[in-house]
Amino acid sequence: MPVTPPIDIAVIINDEAWPDNLEARAEEAVFAALKLAKPRIKGAAELSILLTNDEEQHELNRQWRGKDSSTNVLSFPQIEPFGPVVGLLGDITLARETLEREAAEQGTSFADHFTHLVVHGFLHILGYDHLTDAEALQMESLETQILASLGVEDPYAD
Repeated sequence: MPVTPPIDIAVIINDEAWPDNLEARAEEAVFAALKLAKPRIKGAAELSILLTNDEEQHELNRQWRGKDSSTNVLSFPQIEPFGPVVGLLGDITLARETLEREAAEQGTSFADHFTHLVVHGFLHILGYDHLTDAEALQMESLETQILASLGVEDPYAD
């Protein structure tokens, strides 16, 4: 079995209210997504995950997407959709307050919701999207498989 080139994942915490020990969980989510999404891995790669707050996420969403609100996760891919995984892959940002609120509303743990959104954000980095029903079905199905491999329940189950 070939050795997978390393992916350096930098987890940057811009809000000290984030729970401790999320770095390992973020890495586990990304590596599970790599295993099940099976992208073409061509060499060493880098990914950053920014753990921030609603205020900063609001500004990023306004600046880069023209949306004047916060959001749970943003992805900023630096590779072509479904292109080879190599070099600078991109950035994922997550807003703590939004994640806390959504986890409570959905009756799930913060850690499981965090894992789901890291997987979701990373699939966007790889090229997946949910603009059409067919794209959403494909992406949600893959997310569900990845999360199941990590022991996280299906976030799309009714």
